[in-house]
Amino acid sequence: MNLLDKNVCIVTGGGRGIGRATAEKFVSEGATVIIADFDESTGTDTADILGEQCTFIKTDVSNSDSVKSLIKHVKEEFGSIDIIVNNAGILQDQTLEKMDEEQFDRVIQVNMRGVYLCTKYTAEVMREQGSGVILNASSVVARFGNFGQTNYVAAKAGLEGMTKVWARELGKHGIRVNAIAPGFIKTDMTAQMPEKIIKMMGEKVPLKRWGQPEDVANLYCFLASDEASYISGAVLPVDGGVVV
Repeated sequence: MNLLDKNVCIVTGGGRGIGRATAEKFVSEGATVIIADFDESTGTDTADILGEQCTFIKTDVSNSDSVKSLIKHVKEEFGSIDIIVNNAGILQDQTLEKMDEEQFDRVIQVNMRGVYLCTKYTAEVMREQGSGVILNASSVVARFGNFGQTNYVAAKAGLEGMTKVWARELGKHGIRVNAIAPGFIKTDMTAQMPEKIIKMMGEKVPLKRWGQPEDVANLYCFLASDEASYISGAVLPVDGGVVV
């Protein structure tokens, strides 16, 4: 039996990178997956590749009407929402001196407000069911900061705090809430970095290599499954030991 048989799962930002790898892993473990992504091209392509177990719904996670529409559609079409992976996020890196207010606000809107909105309206469905799993995408930079990422680090640190609050609030309804903090993971975005920077960053990792999106997806799958039924309020790193 697959780990996620008969589960209905939403993966925000599921069109590429870690989100796509998570959607693929969940489908392979028997879940019905809804990719909620702002990028219609990558979202549609991924859903088409994954087949009948996967559906794409264009969603702006920073917009409450868009999120409400997503949750309503999934509940009406599939009958439940068992898992949500709050993976959607953006970068607008700049030093404090050069970062403008719009850059700061936009990253907070997507990376933190978006998680709040998706969780708020998904939790309404999960409370009715008496069960559910909420998984949030943090980052190791939430713990030690990163040059030029005031907005991103603030959002991820806030997300870790919200994860712990929600684990406390929602546990009595049978809802588990956890977060994953990836380190250096090879994605389309990081592939654009200069090769010497990629090599240098990889050398900082005790395991001496970058992680793959599948490394993160595998942990999401475990946390979403009944094998993790007594884990809630945790923030688990997938970073090759870099925070050590």
